[in-house]
Amino acid sequence: MKTLVGCISVILLGTSPVAGADYYAGGIAAMATLSADGASVVSAAGSQVSGYKPENGPAFNLFFGRYIKEYVSVQGNFIWNSNKLTLFSNAISSDSTSFYSETRNSSQASVTGDVLVFFRNRASRLRPYLSVGAGLVHLQSSQENITYLSGPATPPPAEFSANMAGLRVAVGIDVRLRKGFWLRYSFSETNSRNPISDRLSPPGSREFKNFQNLWGFVKEL
Repeated sequence: MKTLVGCISVILLGTSPVAGADYYAGGIAAMATLSADGASVVSAAGSQVSGYKPENGPAFNLFFGRYIKEYVSVQGNFIWNSNKLTLFSNAISSDSTSFYSETRNSSQASVTGDVLVFFRNRASRLRPYLSVGAGLVHLQSSQENITYLSGPATPPPAEFSANMAGLRVAVGIDVRLRKGFWLRYSFSETNSRNPISDRLSPPGSREFKNFQNLWGFVKEL
């Protein structure tokens, strides 16, 4: 990460400004994939296992940006995605056994600010880029169905939400279709605290990762 920040700093300092205020806006959409997590605890008193499995879901990213250098732009984003989850837990002790399995709907809405570094100038037809940014992520999760429930198992609340900081890194490419109009592909990863793992019993320990493959259009303003 330090190397990435250093490279961006060199480019920011070493390139000349774009003449005028060159703004752009656009939208990209397709699919989001979430990371899974799980945990296990084994002792003389018994054992506990928990985890969650996400499904792929829809996602979109609306953005507004400004070119501040020939190879650099700054961009604000509103990003949304929705994914179904299956949560489970199993606890076994010398005198009891309990387990549950449930399906949930979960969505994330985030507002981020990014710096995009392009690897070809604005006259090029193909412009690969790398971006890094940060922002606020809001997660909302609601119970859809309890598939199995036995013993003293306690599933997560029917509804819960969380706000957390997120770090977003993306790679992509802009393809010029005609003057002022571009096709954009983006693959991004957003890392944050994991409010889903916090609700498992026993709790998981991995970060929450949101991977997005998105296609759409950019219009220079």
